[in-house]
Amino acid sequence: MDIEETKPSRARRFWWAAGHILRGNVVLIVALIAAAITCFFVPFDREYLGYFDLRTLSCLFCTLAVVAALRNIRFFVWLADVIVRRFKTMRNIVLALVFVTYFGSMIMANDMALVTFLPLGWFVLESCGNKKLAAFTFIMQNIAANLGGMLTPFGNPQNLYLFSYYEIPTAEFFAIMALPFAVAFLMILGICFTVKNEPAQVLSKPKQAPSAWRAAVYAVLFAISVMIVFRVFPYYWGLLAVFVALLLLDYRSILHVDYGLLLTFCAFFVFSGNLARIPAVENFLGNLVALDPLAFGTLSCQIISNVPSSVLLSRFTQDYVRLLIAVNIGGLGTPIASLASLITLNTFRRVNPGQTKSYIAKFLALNFSFLAVLLGAGYLTAAIL
Repeated sequence: MDIEETKPSRARRFWWAAGHILRGNVVLIVALIAAAITCFFVPFDREYLGYFDLRTLSCLFCTLAVVAALRNIRFFVWLADVIVRRFKTMRNIVLALVFVTYFGSMIMANDMALVTFLPLGWFVLESCGNKKLAAFTFIMQNIAANLGGMLTPFGNPQNLYLFSYYEIPTAEFFAIMALPFAVAFLMILGICFTVKNEPAQVLSKPKQAPSAWRAAVYAVLFAISVMIVFRVFPYYWGLLAVFVALLLLDYRSILHVDYGLLLTFCAFFVFSGNLARIPAVENFLGNLVALDPLAFGTLSCQIISNVPSSVLLSRFTQDYVRLLIAVNIGGLGTPIASLASLITLNTFRRVNPGQTKSYIAKFLALNFSFLAVLLGAGYLTAAIL
Protein backbone atom coordinates (compact mmCIF):
# COMPACT_ATOMS: atom_id res chain seq x y z
CA MET A 1 0.00 0.00 0.00
CA ASP A 2 2.73 2.45 0.97
CA ILE A 3 4.79 1.55 -2.09
CA GLU A 4 1.82 2.10 -4.39
CA GLU A 5 1.08 5.45 -2.80
CA THR A 6 4.66 6.68 -3.30
CA LYS A 7 4.69 5.98 -7.05
CA PRO A 8 2.32 8.81 -8.07
CA SER A 9 4.07 11.29 -5.79
CA ARG A 10 7.47 10.36 -7.23
CA ALA A 11 6.09 10.66 -10.75
CA ARG A 12 4.58 14.04 -9.94
CA ARG A 13 7.91 15.22 -8.47
CA PHE A 14 9.73 14.04 -11.59
CA TRP A 15 7.42 15.83 -13.99
CA TRP A 16 7.39 18.94 -11.81
CA ALA A 17 11.20 19.00 -11.83
CA ALA A 18 11.28 18.40 -15.58
CA GLY A 19 8.77 21.19 -16.15
CA HIS A 20 10.77 23.54 -13.92
CA ILE A 21 13.97 22.83 -15.88
CA LEU A 22 12.21 23.38 -19.21
CA ARG A 23 10.60 26.64 -18.09
CA GLY A 24 13.91 27.94 -16.77
CA ASN A 25 15.86 27.08 -19.93
CA VAL A 26 13.47 27.85 -22.77
CA VAL A 27 15.97 30.00 -24.68
CA LEU A 28 18.73 27.37 -24.29
CA ILE A 29 16.48 24.56 -25.52
CA VAL A 30 15.36 26.60 -28.53
CA ALA A 31 18.99 27.47 -29.29
CA LEU A 32 20.10 23.83 -29.16
CA ILE A 33 17.21 22.71 -31.39
CA ALA A 34 17.89 25.51 -33.89
CA ALA A 35 21.60 24.64 -34.00
CA ALA A 36 20.83 20.93 -34.47
CA ILE A 37 18.48 21.63 -37.38
CA THR A 38 21.06 23.70 -39.26
CA CYS A 39 23.63 20.92 -38.83
CA PHE A 40 21.56 18.79 -41.22
CA PHE A 41 22.12 21.39 -43.96
CA VAL A 42 25.79 22.14 -43.16
CA PRO A 43 27.81 18.99 -42.34
CA PHE A 44 30.45 19.20 -39.61
CA ASP A 45 33.82 20.47 -40.82
CA ARG A 46 36.76 22.59 -39.65
CA GLU A 47 34.86 25.83 -40.26
CA TYR A 48 32.71 25.07 -37.20
CA LEU A 49 35.69 25.95 -35.00
CA GLY A 50 35.66 29.46 -36.41
CA TYR A 51 32.06 30.06 -35.29
CA PHE A 52 32.94 30.57 -31.62
CA ASP A 53 34.01 34.00 -30.36
CA LEU A 54 36.35 32.91 -27.56
CA ARG A 55 36.93 36.49 -26.35
CA THR A 56 33.21 37.01 -25.79
CA LEU A 57 32.82 33.66 -24.01
CA SER A 58 35.85 34.38 -21.80
CA CYS A 59 34.64 37.86 -20.90
CA LEU A 60 31.18 36.55 -20.12
CA PHE A 61 32.53 33.72 -17.95
CA CYS A 62 34.81 36.03 -15.94
CA THR A 63 32.07 38.59 -15.37
CA LEU A 64 29.51 35.99 -14.30
CA ALA A 65 32.01 34.21 -12.03
CA VAL A 66 33.10 37.38 -10.20
CA VAL A 67 29.49 38.52 -9.81
CA ALA A 68 28.65 35.09 -8.37
CA ALA A 69 31.50 35.49 -5.86
CA LEU A 70 30.19 38.92 -4.83
CA ARG A 71 26.70 37.49 -4.48
CA ASN A 72 28.03 34.66 -2.30
CA ILE A 73 29.28 37.19 0.25
CA ARG A 74 25.90 39.00 -0.09
CA PHE A 75 27.62 42.20 -1.21
CA PHE A 76 24.82 43.35 -3.51
CA VAL A 77 22.05 42.58 -1.02
CA TRP A 78 23.92 44.58 1.65
CA LEU A 79 24.57 47.46 -0.75
CA ALA A 80 20.97 47.63 -1.88
CA ASP A 81 19.74 47.41 1.72
CA VAL A 82 21.96 50.35 2.70
CA ILE A 83 20.64 52.41 -0.20
CA VAL A 84 16.97 51.59 0.47
CA ARG A 85 17.25 52.45 4.18
CA ARG A 86 18.18 56.02 3.34
CA PHE A 87 14.68 56.65 1.92
CA LYS A 88 11.51 57.11 3.95
CA THR A 89 8.61 57.14 1.44
CA MET A 90 7.20 54.55 -0.97
CA ARG A 91 8.08 56.69 -3.97
CA ASN A 92 11.68 56.98 -2.86
CA ILE A 93 11.88 53.28 -1.99
CA VAL A 94 10.61 52.33 -5.46
CA LEU A 95 13.09 54.78 -7.00
CA ALA A 96 15.90 53.24 -4.96
CA LEU A 97 14.95 49.67 -5.94
CA VAL A 98 14.60 50.54 -9.61
CA PHE A 99 17.79 52.58 -9.88
CA VAL A 100 19.95 50.17 -7.90
CA THR A 101 18.87 47.64 -10.56
CA TYR A 102 19.51 50.20 -13.32
CA PHE A 103 23.06 51.00 -12.27
CA GLY A 104 23.71 47.47 -11.02
CA SER A 105 23.05 46.08 -14.50
CA MET A 106 25.95 48.15 -15.86
CA ILE A 107 28.28 46.08 -13.69
CA MET A 108 26.52 42.76 -13.16
CA ALA A 109 24.71 42.32 -16.52
CA ASN A 110 20.94 42.62 -16.67
CA ASP A 111 19.89 39.08 -15.78
CA MET A 112 22.22 38.87 -12.78
CA ALA A 113 21.01 42.26 -11.53
CA LEU A 114 17.44 41.01 -11.56
CA VAL A 115 18.30 37.72 -9.86
CA THR A 116 19.94 39.79 -7.11
CA PHE A 117 17.54 42.72 -6.70
CA LEU A 118 14.07 41.32 -7.49
CA PRO A 119 13.96 39.29 -4.24
CA LEU A 120 15.09 42.39 -2.35
CA GLY A 121 12.29 44.39 -3.98
CA TRP A 122 9.69 41.87 -2.87
CA PHE A 123 11.11 41.69 0.64
CA VAL A 124 11.08 45.48 1.05
CA LEU A 125 7.53 45.89 -0.29
CA GLU A 126 6.31 43.03 1.88
CA SER A 127 7.95 44.46 5.00
CA CYS A 128 6.37 47.85 4.23
CA GLY A 129 2.96 46.20 3.84
CA ASN A 130 2.66 47.45 0.26
CA LYS A 131 2.48 44.36 -1.96
CA LYS A 132 0.14 46.18 -4.37
CA LEU A 133 3.20 47.92 -5.83
CA ALA A 134 4.92 44.61 -6.60
CA ALA A 135 3.84 44.37 -10.26
CA PHE A 136 4.79 47.96 -11.05
CA THR A 137 8.11 47.71 -9.19
CA PHE A 138 9.06 44.40 -10.82
CA ILE A 139 8.24 45.71 -14.29
CA MET A 140 10.23 48.90 -13.75
CA GLN A 141 13.16 46.89 -12.34
CA ASN A 142 13.00 44.73 -15.46
CA ILE A 143 12.99 47.78 -17.77
CA ALA A 144 15.79 49.32 -15.72
CA ALA A 145 17.91 46.16 -15.99
CA ASN A 146 17.45 45.93 -19.76
CA LEU A 147 18.19 49.62 -20.37
CA GLY A 148 20.81 50.35 -17.71
CA GLY A 149 23.12 47.66 -19.02
CA MET A 150 23.13 49.09 -22.54
CA LEU A 151 25.63 51.84 -21.70
CA THR A 152 28.60 49.52 -21.06
CA PRO A 153 30.13 46.77 -23.22
CA PHE A 154 29.77 44.32 -20.32
CA GLY A 155 26.31 45.48 -19.15
CA ASN A 156 24.38 43.16 -21.48
CA PRO A 157 25.53 39.83 -22.96
CA GLN A 158 24.73 41.01 -26.50
CA ASN A 159 26.95 44.06 -25.95
CA LEU A 160 29.90 41.85 -25.06
CA TYR A 161 29.41 39.91 -28.26
CA LEU A 162 28.93 42.86 -30.63
CA PHE A 163 31.72 44.91 -29.01
CA SER A 164 34.12 42.03 -29.66
CA TYR A 165 32.71 40.85 -33.00
CA TYR A 166 32.88 44.27 -34.69
CA GLU A 167 35.87 45.49 -32.62
CA ILE A 168 33.97 48.69 -31.86
CA PRO A 169 36.19 51.48 -30.49
CA THR A 170 35.35 52.14 -26.84
CA ALA A 171 34.63 55.86 -27.31
CA GLU A 172 32.33 55.11 -30.24
CA PHE A 173 30.45 52.47 -28.25
CA PHE A 174 29.63 55.02 -25.54
CA ALA A 175 28.71 57.61 -28.16
CA ILE A 176 26.25 55.20 -29.81
CA MET A 177 24.47 54.32 -26.58
CA ALA A 178 24.61 57.74 -24.86
CA LEU A 179 21.35 59.22 -26.20
CA PRO A 180 19.17 56.08 -25.77
CA PHE A 181 20.63 55.68 -22.27
CA ALA A 182 19.85 59.31 -21.33
CA VAL A 183 16.31 59.08 -22.71
CA ALA A 184 15.76 55.81 -20.84
CA PHE A 185 17.03 57.37 -17.60
CA LEU A 186 14.61 60.30 -17.85
CA MET A 187 11.65 58.06 -18.76
CA ILE A 188 12.29 55.66 -15.87
CA LEU A 189 12.64 58.58 -13.48
CA GLY A 190 9.42 60.19 -14.72
CA ILE A 191 7.36 56.98 -14.54
CA CYS A 192 8.60 56.17 -11.02
CA PHE A 193 7.54 59.64 -9.86
CA THR A 194 3.90 58.61 -10.48
CA VAL A 195 4.09 56.48 -7.30
CA LYS A 196 2.35 58.18 -4.37
CA ASN A 197 4.78 59.80 -1.96
CA GLU A 198 3.27 58.16 1.14
CA PRO A 199 5.33 57.42 4.29
CA ALA A 200 6.90 53.98 4.59
CA GLN A 201 9.09 52.15 7.04
CA VAL A 202 11.34 49.14 6.46
CA LEU A 203 10.89 46.95 9.52
CA SER A 204 13.70 44.42 9.09
CA LYS A 205 17.09 44.61 10.74
CA PRO A 206 20.01 45.99 8.70
CA LYS A 207 21.99 43.42 6.71
CA GLN A 208 25.43 42.46 7.99
CA ALA A 209 28.28 44.01 5.99
CA PRO A 210 30.24 41.51 3.83
CA SER A 211 33.90 40.66 4.34
CA ALA A 212 35.85 43.81 3.42
CA TRP A 213 38.96 42.03 2.16
CA ARG A 214 36.97 39.60 0.01
CA ALA A 215 34.95 42.45 -1.47
CA ALA A 216 38.21 44.27 -2.29
CA VAL A 217 39.79 41.21 -3.93
CA TYR A 218 36.66 40.50 -5.98
CA ALA A 219 36.60 44.15 -7.05
CA VAL A 220 40.13 43.70 -8.41
CA LEU A 221 39.08 40.52 -10.25
CA PHE A 222 36.11 42.36 -11.70
CA ALA A 223 38.47 45.10 -12.88
CA ILE A 224 40.53 42.41 -14.63
CA SER A 225 37.35 41.14 -16.30
CA VAL A 226 36.58 44.66 -17.50
CA MET A 227 40.13 45.02 -18.88
CA ILE A 228 39.55 41.85 -20.89
CA VAL A 229 36.50 43.49 -22.44
CA PHE A 230 38.53 46.58 -23.34
CA ARG A 231 41.37 44.45 -24.77
CA VAL A 232 44.01 45.74 -22.32
CA PHE A 233 45.72 42.34 -22.46
CA PRO A 234 45.02 38.94 -24.09
CA TYR A 235 41.74 37.45 -22.89
CA TYR A 236 43.28 34.06 -22.06
CA TRP A 237 45.59 35.57 -19.41
CA GLY A 238 42.67 37.34 -17.78
CA LEU A 239 40.59 34.17 -17.92
CA LEU A 240 43.37 32.18 -16.26
CA ALA A 241 43.89 34.80 -13.53
CA VAL A 242 40.21 35.06 -12.63
CA PHE A 243 39.66 31.29 -12.74
CA VAL A 244 42.65 30.42 -10.52
CA ALA A 245 41.89 33.21 -8.03
CA LEU A 246 38.25 32.20 -7.63
CA LEU A 247 39.16 28.53 -7.47
CA LEU A 248 41.32 29.32 -4.42
CA LEU A 249 39.04 31.91 -2.79
CA ASP A 250 35.53 30.62 -3.54
CA TYR A 251 35.22 27.63 -5.85
CA ARG A 252 31.43 27.77 -5.46
CA SER A 253 31.34 30.93 -7.55
CA ILE A 254 32.68 28.91 -10.49
CA LEU A 255 29.94 26.33 -9.93
CA HIS A 256 27.29 29.07 -9.80
CA VAL A 257 28.19 30.58 -13.17
CA ASP A 258 25.22 30.61 -15.55
CA TYR A 259 26.60 27.94 -17.86
CA GLY A 260 23.22 27.78 -19.55
CA LEU A 261 23.81 31.29 -20.89
CA LEU A 262 27.30 30.33 -22.10
CA LEU A 263 25.91 27.21 -23.80
CA THR A 264 23.12 29.32 -25.33
CA PHE A 265 25.77 31.55 -26.90
CA CYS A 266 27.64 28.51 -28.24
CA ALA A 267 24.45 27.07 -29.75
CA PHE A 268 23.59 30.33 -31.47
CA PHE A 269 27.16 30.67 -32.74
CA VAL A 270 26.62 27.34 -34.51
CA PHE A 271 23.11 28.32 -35.64
CA SER A 272 24.11 31.70 -37.09
CA GLY A 273 27.36 30.37 -38.55
CA ASN A 274 25.53 27.63 -40.41
CA LEU A 275 22.80 29.98 -41.66
CA ALA A 276 25.46 32.27 -43.09
CA ARG A 277 26.74 29.30 -45.13
CA ILE A 278 23.34 28.48 -46.67
CA PRO A 279 23.18 30.67 -49.84
CA ALA A 280 19.38 31.09 -49.93
CA VAL A 281 19.19 32.09 -46.27
CA GLU A 282 22.21 34.38 -46.54
CA ASN A 283 20.67 36.27 -49.48
CA PHE A 284 17.23 36.52 -47.86
CA LEU A 285 18.40 37.74 -44.44
CA GLY A 286 21.10 39.92 -45.93
CA ASN A 287 18.60 41.77 -48.12
CA LEU A 288 16.07 42.04 -45.29
CA VAL A 289 18.51 43.40 -42.71
CA ALA A 290 19.99 45.78 -45.27
CA LEU A 291 16.62 47.54 -45.59
CA ASP A 292 16.61 48.69 -41.96
CA PRO A 293 18.88 47.00 -39.38
CA LEU A 294 17.32 48.99 -36.53
CA ALA A 295 13.71 48.09 -37.30
CA PHE A 296 14.37 44.49 -38.29
CA GLY A 297 16.72 43.95 -35.34
CA THR A 298 14.11 45.26 -32.90
CA LEU A 299 11.44 43.06 -34.48
CA SER A 300 13.73 40.02 -34.36
CA CYS A 301 14.21 40.51 -30.60
CA GLN A 302 10.46 40.28 -30.05
CA ILE A 303 10.45 36.82 -31.60
CA ILE A 304 13.76 35.14 -30.76
CA SER A 305 15.11 37.40 -27.96
CA ASN A 306 17.93 39.95 -28.07
CA VAL A 307 20.99 37.75 -27.48
CA PRO A 308 20.32 35.28 -30.33
CA SER A 309 19.24 38.20 -32.56
CA SER A 310 22.61 39.90 -32.07
CA VAL A 311 24.53 36.72 -32.90
CA LEU A 312 22.38 35.89 -35.93
CA LEU A 313 22.04 39.33 -37.52
CA SER A 314 25.70 40.27 -37.05
CA ARG A 315 26.46 37.75 -39.78
CA PHE A 316 24.42 39.75 -42.30
CA THR A 317 25.24 43.42 -41.70
CA GLN A 318 28.19 45.69 -41.02
CA ASP A 319 25.92 48.46 -39.72
CA TYR A 320 26.79 47.84 -36.08
CA VAL A 321 25.47 51.23 -34.96
CA ARG A 322 21.85 50.41 -35.77
CA LEU A 323 22.19 46.74 -34.81
CA LEU A 324 23.70 47.61 -31.41
CA ILE A 325 20.84 50.00 -30.65
CA ALA A 326 18.27 47.48 -31.90
CA VAL A 327 19.34 44.56 -29.71
CA ASN A 328 19.50 46.81 -26.62
CA ILE A 329 16.14 48.57 -26.89
CA GLY A 330 14.70 45.41 -28.47
CA GLY A 331 14.91 43.73 -25.08
CA LEU A 332 11.75 45.69 -24.29
CA GLY A 333 8.40 44.58 -25.66
CA THR A 334 7.24 40.99 -25.34
CA PRO A 335 8.16 38.83 -22.30
CA ILE A 336 10.43 36.73 -24.56
CA ALA A 337 12.34 39.74 -25.94
CA SER A 338 15.06 39.18 -23.35
CA LEU A 339 16.10 36.55 -20.83
CA ALA A 340 15.82 39.23 -18.14
CA SER A 341 12.08 39.62 -18.87
CA LEU A 342 11.53 35.89 -18.48
CA ILE A 343 13.39 35.95 -15.16
CA THR A 344 11.15 38.78 -13.94
CA LEU A 345 7.94 37.04 -15.07
CA ASN A 346 8.91 33.76 -13.39
CA THR A 347 9.85 35.57 -10.15
CA PHE A 348 6.57 37.48 -10.06
CA ARG A 349 4.54 34.32 -10.69
CA ARG A 350 6.30 32.65 -7.78
CA VAL A 351 5.68 35.42 -5.23
CA ASN A 352 2.30 36.57 -6.55
CA PRO A 353 0.42 33.53 -7.91
CA GLY A 354 -2.90 34.27 -9.57
CA GLN A 355 -1.98 37.78 -10.74
CA THR A 356 -0.07 36.91 -13.89
CA LYS A 357 -2.65 38.25 -16.36
CA SER A 358 -2.77 41.71 -14.82
CA TYR A 359 1.03 41.71 -14.58
CA ILE A 360 1.43 40.89 -18.30
CA ALA A 361 -1.08 43.61 -19.27
CA LYS A 362 0.91 46.24 -17.32
CA PHE A 363 4.17 44.77 -18.61
CA LEU A 364 3.15 45.10 -22.27
CA ALA A 365 1.76 48.62 -21.84
CA LEU A 366 4.90 49.96 -20.16
CA ASN A 367 7.39 48.05 -22.30
CA PHE A 368 5.93 49.03 -25.67
CA SER A 369 5.59 52.65 -24.53
CA PHE A 370 9.30 52.73 -23.68
CA LEU A 371 10.16 50.88 -26.89
CA ALA A 372 8.29 53.38 -29.10
CA VAL A 373 10.10 56.37 -27.60
CA LEU A 374 13.53 54.70 -27.60
CA LEU A 375 13.09 53.59 -31.20
CA GLY A 376 12.78 57.26 -32.08
CA ALA A 377 15.91 58.03 -30.03
CA GLY A 378 17.68 55.21 -31.87
CA TYR A 379 16.88 56.64 -35.30
CA LEU A 380 18.04 60.06 -34.13
CA THR A 381 21.33 58.59 -32.88
CA ALA A 382 21.87 56.74 -36.18
CA ALA A 383 21.20 59.93 -38.13
CA ILE A 384 23.68 61.92 -36.02
CA LEU A 385 26.43 59.32 -36.22
